[in-house]
Amino acid sequence: MTRILFICQRNFGSNQIAETVLKDLVKKAGLEKKFQIESAVASTEEGGNPAYLPAYAIACPVRQLQNSDYEQYDLLIGMDWADMRSMYQICGGDFADKMHLLMDFTDRSSERTERGYDYDVERFRQDVKDGCQGLLQKISHKKIKL
Repeated sequence: MTRILFICQRNFGSNQIAETVLKDLVKKAGLEKKFQIESAVASTEEGGNPAYLPAYAIACPVRQLQNSDYEQYDLLIGMDWADMRSMYQICGGDFADKMHLLMDFTDRSSERTERGYDYDVERFRQDVKDGCQGLLQKISHKKIKL
């Protein structure tokens, strides 16, 4: 089973969106039993507030990223560089090449997915979809180390 954890610095919900999109892609491919896909936040700044993404109306609390998640998951996927910095701090580094940006799985790897309060909704949706499709394709073709 491939275990994937999407991480967002704050609770903007982009990690939950990516989780939902990837779960849908996995389900459509008939691979649900081969994946465990979840979300976590890297910062405690939002203190359990609901996610802020009005375009998706997601308002579920997300758990805090823990050091032990590094061992429990095959891939930890951040939405931007702030997420990656926090992931490295919380997990103590990336010794097994498990941490990646979602956009690393597209041809636009230098861009970020996190949009915050002033994001372009349609671009955000396309970024998440492209990133999740690329991630699933690379896992399917075993182009990333698990």
